[in-house]
Order: sequence, then structure tokens, then C-alpha cells
Amino acid sequence: MKAVITVLGRDKIGIIYHVTKVLAENKVNVLDISQTILQDYFTMVMIVDIKESSLKFEQLQQKLDETASQMDLSIRIQHQEIFDSMHRL
Repeated sequence: MKAVITVLGRDKIGIIYHVTKVLAENKVNVLDISQTILQDYFTMVMIVDIKESSLKFEQLQQKLDETASQMDLSIRIQHQEIFDSMHRL
């Protein structure tokens, strides 16, 4: 099962580390990643495989919410099917 994770916030050291640390600790595989800095804002979109995760989707979302709060970021995770249907023309 795949999911889409988006990360947005003021650029600072350690964003990629802290987000991917949560994923690695919970057996979430990063399949694709795109990140850029727009002026002072860090943006990242990741496609991840959550089928081997040791957590339920809601628990993973909670872990990412904790990281977002600690780092003053916006981190969202959605099932890929939901993301795809929301962005169809």
C-alpha cells in the first residue's frame, strides 16, 4: 500500500533526517522523493510504501504529527488512492 507524504516549513537543518527517521523506525520504505527550497521554505513530497509498517496508518500519522510539532512543520500523509482521486482533472 502506498501513501503520499508532504512536508512544508521554514528551511532548517535536519528536516529530511527527522522525517525519514520516523519512517525507517516504523518500516516505511521511501519509493520516491522530491524536495526543494522556495526562498526560505522547504518543500518535500514523498511516495512511500507502508505495507510493511509496524504501525497502523493513524499511528504513523500521529508519529509524523509529533515530528511536525517538534520541528514547526506541516506534515501530511494520505493514502495514494485518496491523493490521486483528489488531484484528478
